[in-house]
Amino acid sequence: MHRITSIGAPILGELHDSNQQVWVLQGQNLISVPRRHGVTPAIIALAPCKHPETLEINRGNPIYLGLKKPELCLFCTLISGQPTLQYKEQNVLNLYNQSEPVKPFLFYHNQNGRMSTFESVAFPGWFIAGCSEGGCPLIITQELGKAHITDFGITVLN
Repeated sequence: MHRITSIGAPILGELHDSNQQVWVLQGQNLISVPRRHGVTPAIIALAPCKHPETLEINRGNPIYLGLKKPELCLFCTLISGQPTLQYKEQNVLNLYNQSEPVKPFLFYHNQNGRMSTFESVAFPGWFIAGCSEGGCPLIITQELGKAHITDFGITVLN
């Protein structure tokens, strides 16, 4: 995936990890589960930051991550003093069209070959992660390559 700088519509895709687990919205949680028959991956909407000049561009391509249906966007916030991955009803294009970057909703996208990481702009050094066995909610962690998987592949749909 190349650096996205402007869009008319978000890029749609499915995310999976190196264990071929896909992101799925299950109830109130975004989880990673093994890809198999009957599993419908969440359609992820990726949109660039329209005004990245105030961000650390050398950290990666700043993007917003949303879900197509329902319209939800991922963001990071402090809960009990701990950076936490959350999502709320929000159209990813509304974030894209803001006059300034909306840092809690931004992630630095870094691609290494076919795999990508998503680092929180609001909490540098914290990355979106899934558990290696699957069935766990996605989290944000500083523990790269340990108990959680932080590398994801993107299958572009449009």
